[in-house]
Amino acid sequence: MTNQFSGMGVAPARPSRPVGRSMWRGFLGRCPHCGEGRLFRSFVKSVDHCSVCGEDYTHQQADDFPAYITITIVGHIVLAGFLAAETLFVMSNWAHLAIWVPLTIIMSIGLLQPVKGAVIGLQWANYMHGFGESTDPHASKH
Repeated sequence: MTNQFSGMGVAPARPSRPVGRSMWRGFLGRCPHCGEGRLFRSFVKSVDHCSVCGEDYTHQQADDFPAYITITIVGHIVLAGFLAAETLFVMSNWAHLAIWVPLTIIMSIGLLQPVKGAVIGLQWANYMHGFGESTDPHASKH
């Protein structure tokens, strides 16, 4: 039986990259490829290349997606906590403000970088936005 796609310019199958491991490494601020190099050079600015394996991160496009995910996670936790506190305790509005505003800010700042790392890991694992192009020196090593 002949391949129906032969001669149609179909690219060869790329090796699978484990999504969960790549996202976890990114979440920890490490290179999704090797797990050793740092992924960030400042708070949410990713490095251009991994210092250990040389993986290129200049073409990652996390954009605003990590912020949306962070808002969703923090919003669910804070809203659930607020509703539970409101149901179980009698608290003034000032007490709620003193608890929930700082908690929201701290959680948002604390989750933004790990979530961005996980998004970059997801992009790398799925060959998105240029990861694994023919110029990628690691495309055939996985």
